[in-house]
Amino acid sequence: MIRPVGEHGLLAETGSLELSHRVHAALRAERPEGVVEIVPGPETVLVVAPGADQGRLRARLEAVVDRERGRTGAGAAEGPVVTIPVVYDGADLDSVAALAGIPVAEVISRHCGRELVVGWLGFAPGFAYLTGLDPVLEMPRLDTPRTSVPAGSVAVAGPYSAVYPGPSPGGWRLLGRTSVQVWDVAADPPSLFRPGMRVRFEPVAA
Repeated sequence: MIRPVGEHGLLAETGSLELSHRVHAALRAERPEGVVEIVPGPETVLVVAPGADQGRLRARLEAVVDRERGRTGAGAAEGPVVTIPVVYDGADLDSVAALAGIPVAEVISRHCGRELVVGWLGFAPGFAYLTGLDPVLEMPRLDTPRTSVPAGSVAVAGPYSAVYPGPSPGGWRLLGRTSVQVWDVAADPPSLFRPGMRVRFEPVAA
C-alpha cells in the first residue's frame, strides 16, 4: 500500500525489512525524477519529492514494490563487509553476561561471531540499527537511561546492536567502544553505515 505523507511524501508499506532494502536499492539505482530523499524503515520506504507529479510517482513506486516483491534470492545486503574494531570494556558487559547466563568471553565471541546488517538509521544522525544479533544477546534497555553515552560506544538493546555516532543520552547496554568514526558531517556521505550494509565487530586490545 502507498500512503501520502504530508505534501511531498509517499510511504510504501513493504511488510518486511528485506523488501524495504530491495526497494531502497532499486530507487537509488534509478531515482525517479524529483525525488530528493529515500528513507527505508523496518517495513516501509519513505520517498520525498517536492513538486513532483504525485500520481506518476505513486505509480512508479507501486511498480517498483511489486517488482521487488516478486524477486527471489538474496536481499539487498551486498559489497564488502565493514569491520569495526572494538575494545570490549563496556560498563554493562558484566551485567549482559549475567543476564544471558554466559561468561563475558562468550558475550564477546557471540557479538563478533555474526555478520550484522544495517537495517535502517534513526534516533540520531548516523545511528544505525544493526540487525541479526545473536538471540542470546538480546537485552532489555536499561531501566534508567544514561544522560550521556560517549561517541563510539558499542551497545545492544532488544534484537539490535549499534555504535553511538555521537555523545547522546541512551538506554542501550554498553559492551565496549570503537575508535571508528561512524558519523562525520564533513564526509560524503556523512554516515559510514547505509541500509543493507554488512557489518562485523572484531575484538582488539585497549
